[in-house]
Amino acid sequence: MPLREIHAPSARRPRRVTPKAIAVLAALIEQGGRVVSRDALLAQVWAGTMPTDDVVTQAITQLRKGFDDERGNPRYIETIAKYGYRLLAPVELLDEAPANEPVVPAADAAAAVAPAPAWPRYGPAPVDIRGGWKAIAGALAAAGLMFALVLLWSLRREDAERPALRASASARPVATASYRLITSVPGIESSPSLSPDAALVAYVATPPGQRNTAIMVQTTDPSTPRQLSHPQEGAADSAPAWSPNGREIAFLRVVTGESCTVMVLPSNGGTERSVGSCDPRNPPSFDWTFDGRGLVFGSRGTPTGGVGLRLLDLNTGEWRLLDYGASAGDVDFAPHYSPDGRWIVFVRNSPVGDLYRIPSTGGTAQRLTRLHTDIRGWDWMPDGRSIVLARWSGSESRLVQVDLDSGLVQEMGVEDAVEPTIAARVPAIAFSEARSYFGIHRVALDGRHGVDRLFPSSGRDRLPVIAPDDQQIVFTSDRSGDFGLWWADLRRPESLRLIDGLRPESWHPPDWSRDSRRLLVVGNAAAGFGLYEVTPASGQVVRLPSPQPNVVQALYLPGDDSRVLLVAGGDQGRLQLELYNRRTRPWQRLATIPDVAVARVDAAGHRVLFARPGRPGLWQADLALSPASIGQIDDRVPEVARYRAWTVAADGRVYYLERQPDCASALRRLGETKPLLCVDRNRRTGPSGFSLAPRADAIYVTLSLWDGGDIGFMPLTVSAEPIGPP
Repeated sequence: MPLREIHAPSARRPRRVTPKAIAVLAALIEQGGRVVSRDALLAQVWAGTMPTDDVVTQAITQLRKGFDDERGNPRYIETIAKYGYRLLAPVELLDEAPANEPVVPAADAAAAVAPAPAWPRYGPAPVDIRGGWKAIAGALAAAGLMFALVLLWSLRREDAERPALRASASARPVATASYRLITSVPGIESSPSLSPDAALVAYVATPPGQRNTAIMVQTTDPSTPRQLSHPQEGAADSAPAWSPNGREIAFLRVVTGESCTVMVLPSNGGTERSVGSCDPRNPPSFDWTFDGRGLVFGSRGTPTGGVGLRLLDLNTGEWRLLDYGASAGDVDFAPHYSPDGRWIVFVRNSPVGDLYRIPSTGGTAQRLTRLHTDIRGWDWMPDGRSIVLARWSGSESRLVQVDLDSGLVQEMGVEDAVEPTIAARVPAIAFSEARSYFGIHRVALDGRHGVDRLFPSSGRDRLPVIAPDDQQIVFTSDRSGDFGLWWADLRRPESLRLIDGLRPESWHPPDWSRDSRRLLVVGNAAAGFGLYEVTPASGQVVRLPSPQPNVVQALYLPGDDSRVLLVAGGDQGRLQLELYNRRTRPWQRLATIPDVAVARVDAAGHRVLFARPGRPGLWQADLALSPASIGQIDDRVPEVARYRAWTVAADGRVYYLERQPDCASALRRLGETKPLLCVDRNRRTGPSGFSLAPRADAIYVTLSLWDGGDIGFMPLTVSAEPIGPP
C-alpha cells in the first residue's frame, strides 16, 4: 500500500493516512479481532523511539476518519477503555486478478469500457497491491466492502474523467503525489521554504521548551531539525523565504500588538539583522527579488504610504512603490518573481482571488487566471509556464497545477496541503500538510467559566452557530467522512444528525432566521455551488436564485423576509456587501458597499457591522446600506489576521477573540480595556469565528484538540511527452 489510502463506501475519494497509521492497522489485522493494547502498539509500531502516548490516538483517529467510522457506534475499530483497540471488520485475502483486468462493479460496467485518454496521467497512478504486504493487501469486507479493488477501480475512473491540458511544445514537470512527510514532532510545522537546490527546507515551528515560534531548518529527508532564529521573549518568528543564491533567509519577527520587523540571517546560522519594519496587526507577505538584492512585499502591512506592491532595497533600506495601477480596494499578496525574472506574479483578492502579473519594473496588471478561488499559497514550476497552488474548496485545501497558457487546472492528488514551495533549481516541492482538529465547546460567561465539549468525535468540527431560540445549534464537520452540515437540539444531544446533500464552505458561519426555522448556507450540492436555504426540522435544502455566483456569506435581515444581505466577489474578485430584494425574479439589487470582507447584523441597533479586506477596524451602516450611514467605529479591532473572530450580542455590543501573551484565546468586549475572560490559556480557537448565546451568558467556540501540521516533500518528475490535446 505505497499510497497509504483507504476508500470507504460513503467517501467520494480515498483518504491518505500516515505510514504509522497503516502500521497500526497491520498490527490490528495480525491479531485477527483480538484486543491489542496501547503498549503493544507502541512497542511494535514505534520500536526504538520514545513517542508520546497520544501518537496511538492520532493513528486510530486517522484510521477512523479513513473508514468513515463513528466512535460511539464503531463498525471497524473498537476502543477498549483504558486498554487498547480491536478490529471489528472481518478480513478477507483477495485472489490475484489477471493482469490488466480491473474488477468493476456491474452497475458501472458501461462506464468502465470507455476508452482511456491518450494523454499522460496527472496525480496518483493506478496501484497494483497484489504483490508485497498481503496482510494490508486484504480488503476490509464489512458490508461487502473490498477496499483494494474499489481503490483500483476508482483511481482509473478518476483518470478517465480528468480533462487534458492543452498541447505544449516542451515537457512539463508533473507531480506524482507520492510524497513523504519529513517532519513528525508534535505541534505545527508550517510555512516551508526550499533552498534552491532542494537539499534543505526552512519552516516555522515551536522549539521544545519554548512558547513562541522560531525558524527551523533541516534536510529534506526526515532528520533532526536545527533552530535557526532565536526570538526574544514575547516575539514569534514566521514566513521564512530562502534567497536566490541560497545564502540567506528572510523572515518576520512579530511582538503581538507592539512591533513587526523584517529580519535576515545566514542560512547556515549566525548574526540576525533587521532590514525593515512592518505592521504587527497585519504582517505582510513577501519574497526575494530576482537578483537577491531586495524583497518584494504585498500591498498591506508595510510602513510606506500609497497602495500596491512595494520593494525594499536591502543595501539602502529604502522602500519603493511599484506603479501598476493598483487601487485602494485591491488586496495584492503572495508576490513571486517568474523564473526568468521578467514578471512579478501575485494573488489579487480573497477568498475569490486570482493570479495577476506585472512586468518586474512595473506596468499594467494583467490577469492570468479566472479561478475565483481561495488561494492558500502558490509557487512557480521550474519551467515558468505553470504554477502549483493550494486551492481551498469544500472546506478542504488541495494542491492543483495550473497551466498558464491554457488556464486549465489539474488535481495533484494531495489533500490538506497549503503553502506549496518549489525549489528554484531542482524540480521538487514542499508544502505544509495541515491536520489540526477542533472540537465544539460551550464556554459559560456567568462567572463559573465552565468549558464543556459538545458532540465529541474524531472529526474536525467548525463554525458552531447557536439559534436565536437558544435551543438549536448547527456546525460543520467531517465526522462522516466529508465535510457536512450538522444539526442538533441541545436539549436532546441524541438528536444530532447530518443535513444530507450539502457540503458547506467554511469561510463564514451559516445564518439563522430570526424565528430559528431556516438557515442561509453557502456551499455545494447537487445543484452546484451557490447559496442555499436549509430547513433543519425537515432536512430540506433549496438552492436560492442568487444573482451572485461568487457569494461567500449571506445574512437575513431582522423582521424582513423579503430582503437578504450578501457578501460576494465581482468579476475582479473584490468583495462587496449587497442588499437584495429576494421577492423579485431575478433578485433586485437595492444597494452596495464596496470592499467588505465579512458582515454581522445588529438587530438591536438596526445596523450592519462589517470589516474590510486587508485592513484592521470595524465599520457600520444602516440596514438599507445608505451611503450617508457608513462610518468607522473602531480602527484597531478586528485585526486583519482575525477579521472573522468577532460577533454581535442581542444588545448590540461587540465581542471578539484575541491572543494575549498569557492567554491563547481571550474574549473581550469592544471598548473595554481588559479581557472579559481567558477562554483557554493554551488552546487556540478556530479561525472562522464563534457564536454568542442569545442571553450573552455563553459562547459556542471551536478549541484546538490536536494541532498537527507536518512538512511534506516530493520530487516533481518530468513527462517525456508533450501533454496531449483535449
